[in-house]
Amino acid sequence: MSNKSFHRTLPQKRMGSGALFLNEKQEILLVKPSYKPGWEIPGGIVEKLESPLNACRREVWEEIGIEPAVLRLLCVDYLSENDTRTEGLMFIFYGGTLNPQAIRQIRIDGEEIINFAFVPADGISEKTSKILGRRILKCIEAFKKGDTLYLEDQE
Repeated sequence: MSNKSFHRTLPQKRMGSGALFLNEKQEILLVKPSYKPGWEIPGGIVEKLESPLNACRREVWEEIGIEPAVLRLLCVDYLSENDTRTEGLMFIFYGGTLNPQAIRQIRIDGEEIINFAFVPADGISEKTSKILGRRILKCIEAFKKGDTLYLEDQE
């Protein structure tokens, strides 16, 4: 059996990738998807044969029409399997601080993404799922310290 054939027999994990953008007030950019409740950071599923970084770039472009100059890894969060999901890996990259001119360039399609807003850190938990909210807040802490995090279920 070749290495590639063997590797195809191994378990696979679901992966997601998103970008954390701030404005000059250090508020976090969130987008409102049309297809589910709550707000998210720009991002989505990592497709087959796509790296998490390239998935982040693609999803940011598709959702808000921005091509980030630099994406720096902030966090990898392992999600264990539970009653509602399979196990997975979630990546968050820092996309930068957007000035007013860059914010004016944000374009949403009105179909997949229906709105965007900048939200202070203390308002994140009201807008997002508990899981994403905890992950974002951990990422903000890491960003302020210049760190990169590895989490398991946001811990």
